[in-house]
Amino acid sequence: MVAHLVRLRLTLLANTFRKSVWQAIGFILGALYALFVVSMAVIGAVAGGGVDAVVAGQVIIVVGALVVLAWWLVPVFAFGVDATLDPQRFVTFGIPRRSLLAGLAAAGLTSIPGAATLLAGAGVALAWWRTPLVLPFALLGSALAVALCVVGSRALTTALVPLLDSRRSREVLTVAALVPIVMIGPMISTVAQRFDGGTIDAEEVRAALASIGGVLAWTPFGAPWAIPAAVHDGAWLLALARLAVAVVALGVAWRVWDVTLARSLVTPPTSTARGGKAKGLGWFDRVPSTSTGAVTARCLTYWFRDPRYSASIAIIPLLPIVLAVAGGGIGGGEGGSRLLLVLAPLTGWILGFVISADIAYDHTAFALHVATGVSGRADRTGRVVALSVLSVPVLAIFLVGSLAVSGRWDLAPMLVGLTAGLFGITAGVSSVTSARLIYPAVKPGDSPLRQPQGAVLPTMIAQGIGFAAVVVLALPVIVTAILTIAVSPVFGWVTLLLGLAWGVAVCLLGIRYGGRWYDRRTPELLQQVVAQD
Repeated sequence: MVAHLVRLRLTLLANTFRKSVWQAIGFILGALYALFVVSMAVIGAVAGGGVDAVVAGQVIIVVGALVVLAWWLVPVFAFGVDATLDPQRFVTFGIPRRSLLAGLAAAGLTSIPGAATLLAGAGVALAWWRTPLVLPFALLGSALAVALCVVGSRALTTALVPLLDSRRSREVLTVAALVPIVMIGPMISTVAQRFDGGTIDAEEVRAALASIGGVLAWTPFGAPWAIPAAVHDGAWLLALARLAVAVVALGVAWRVWDVTLARSLVTPPTSTARGGKAKGLGWFDRVPSTSTGAVTARCLTYWFRDPRYSASIAIIPLLPIVLAVAGGGIGGGEGGSRLLLVLAPLTGWILGFVISADIAYDHTAFALHVATGVSGRADRTGRVVALSVLSVPVLAIFLVGSLAVSGRWDLAPMLVGLTAGLFGITAGVSSVTSARLIYPAVKPGDSPLRQPQGAVLPTMIAQGIGFAAVVVLALPVIVTAILTIAVSPVFGWVTLLLGLAWGVAVCLLGIRYGGRWYDRRTPELLQQVVAQD
C-alpha cells in the first residue's frame, strides 16, 4: 500500500506536467534551486567539519532545528501547501489507517521540499567525515529529523484543520506569518552590521552557538541533529538521552496524526462561516451609482475583507522599520533617517503594482463584469480610484513622517513629485498589464503565501515587463530628483511639477489603453481566468 500511494503521488505529479507547460517549467526551476541549496549546505558541512567539527556540529543543530520548525509551521500558514493526496479522498476505499499513514508519510518525501530535506540530511552527516565512528549516528539522527519533519507537519496541520476551516482564523494566521517574513531581512542586516563594526568576534559566536545549540538539543527540533555531536564528545549517555527525546517526539507526533486523522475521516470538517450582521450596502452606499462607482466599491471591499489585499496593507507599516534598520539603526541613526527619505516613493511604487493582478484575483467573479457589460474604462478607472482612496493618505503620512525624522524639509517638493510620479506611473502601467498579461494568482479564500503551481515563471515575466515599463517612463522624474540632490534644490520644484503632471498623464493613458485592451479581449480574459482552476 505504501508503494502504491507513492506511485499514485508520482503519477499525479506527472499529470500536472502534461496539463501545463508552466507547471513543468516551474517544477524544474524549483528542483534546480533546491539542488543548489542542498549542494551549498553539504559543501559547507563538509568544509566546516574539516576545520572544526565541534562548531560545525553546533551550526547543524541550530540550522537543522530551524528546518524542522519550518516544516511544522509553514504548512499551517500556507493552509496545507500540498494537498495532492488528501486523506478525505481515501475514505471509501477501506484502507487500514496505519497503512494510509505510512503511505502519506512516504509520499511526502516525493515533493521538492521532502526530497531536498532528505538529501540535505544525508549530506550534512558527512560533516563528521574525520571521525568515521560518528557517521552512522549522524545518519540515524538525520533520518529521525526527516521523519519528524514529515510526520510532525502532517500531525500539526491535521490537528488544526477545525481552526483553519475558519476563514477569519486563516486571515489572522496569514498576517501573523508575514510579519516575521518581512523582518528577516532587517535582522540579517543588523547582525551583518555588528560583524562589520567589530562588535561581535569569533569567540562570542562560538559561545552563542554552544548556548543556543545546547538548548535546542533538548527539543524535538534539535535533538536528532545533536546525537552525533554527543557521540563525537564521547558522551554516550547524553547521546542516548537525545535519541530518546527524538524517538518520543516522533512517537507522539505519529500518535497525534493517527488520532486526528481518524477523527477527520469519520467527521470531516464543515465550514463554520456565518453570515455577518452587515447594515446597508457598505461601500456601495458611499459611491455614485455608476459602473465606475460599483467597481470602486467592490475593490474597496476587497481591500478590507480579502486577505490577499489586506496582507499588502499589513506589510506597509513595517517598511519604515525595515528602512531604518537597513540604513544603520532606529532612533536617531543618521543612515537610517536618510534612507527613510525613500519611504514614500518606494511605498507608492509598491502600492501601484498591487492592482497588476486584479483580474486574476477576481477569478470567476470576473464573469459578473462580462455579463453586465462593464466597459474597460469604467473597470480600469474604478480599480485605480479604489487604490488611490487607500494609498494617498498612507503616502501623505509617510512623506511627512520621513521629512520630520530626517529634518530635510528642503527636499519636500522633490519627494512629493517623485512619490506622485511613481505612484501614478505604476498605477497606469498596472492598468495595462492587468488587462494584457494574465498569470496564475492566488485564488479567493487561499492563503496569500500559497502560490499556484506553474505561477513562478509567468509571474516573473509579467512583473518584469511591468517593472521595465515603469523604469523607462519614470526616468524623467528620477533624473530631476537626482539633480535636486546633486546640483541644486531648484530642480526639486521641477520634480514636483513634472511628477504630478507626468504621473497623472501616464495614469490616464494607462486607463485608456488598458480599457481598450479590456474591451477587445473580455471573453479571452474570462477564459484565461477560469482556466487557472
